[in-house]
Amino acid sequence: MSIKLIADLHTHSLASTHAYSSIQEMVTAAADMGLYALALTDHGRTMPDPPGRWFFENMGIIPSSWMGVRVLKGIEANIIDYNGTLDIDDFTMQSLEWVVASFHYEALKTKGTIDEVTNAYLQVAKDPRVNVIGHSGLERYKYDYEKVIPEFAHNGKLVEINEATFNVRASSIKNCVEIAKICKRLGVGVVVDSDAHFQMLIGKAPRALQMLEEIDFPEELIINANVDRMKKYLSEHNIPLE
Repeated sequence: MSIKLIADLHTHSLASTHAYSSIQEMVTAAADMGLYALALTDHGRTMPDPPGRWFFENMGIIPSSWMGVRVLKGIEANIIDYNGTLDIDDFTMQSLEWVVASFHYEALKTKGTIDEVTNAYLQVAKDPRVNVIGHSGLERYKYDYEKVIPEFAHNGKLVEINEATFNVRASSIKNCVEIAKICKRLGVGVVVDSDAHFQMLIGKAPRALQMLEEIDFPEELIINANVDRMKKYLSEHNIPLE
């Protein structure tokens, strides 16, 4: 199986100050890669270095189609408690069209039990604002995969296989493999994202894709490996195609 990604749906600009590229540099990189879509998903406010709220509320000035790339205005929102609360308010959400929901130690330092994390993800699954469940293989925030993943699918959430995990979160890799195997068995759609913090990494996920190939993961379940599948997801969630 040779997989080519047509969209990168979890990326960071220098507005998150531990990332290093401007939005224009990122879109240029996506265009050079021949990507159909790029989601701009800088960190929500409970991380140590988030953009100010006006950064998100003013994203409407960014062209939706730029250099031939569908630019999705988004955020990586933090799950900030075990009730599944996100650090994004409804007013800010009016300017956005793509939400990745993730756990981060910096935003929620208390380590929850499997039951508590499971409850948080079950609530996130019901949140209509959320599109992608970000890097959920974190060992610190382990959950009941068999119970939660079907609920992600039922509620139209895409389970992310995150390339950065293979570089900076080695303890999570075994969980990512397990999550991918469950998605394969249950027929749950996934997205493979770079989580790029620098323009040269946009659209590149070699280790994540290699892992999926090793478990013979069906290409047709990778939503961002096919333009028609990607457009279908956007249409079903009332997100303009351009």
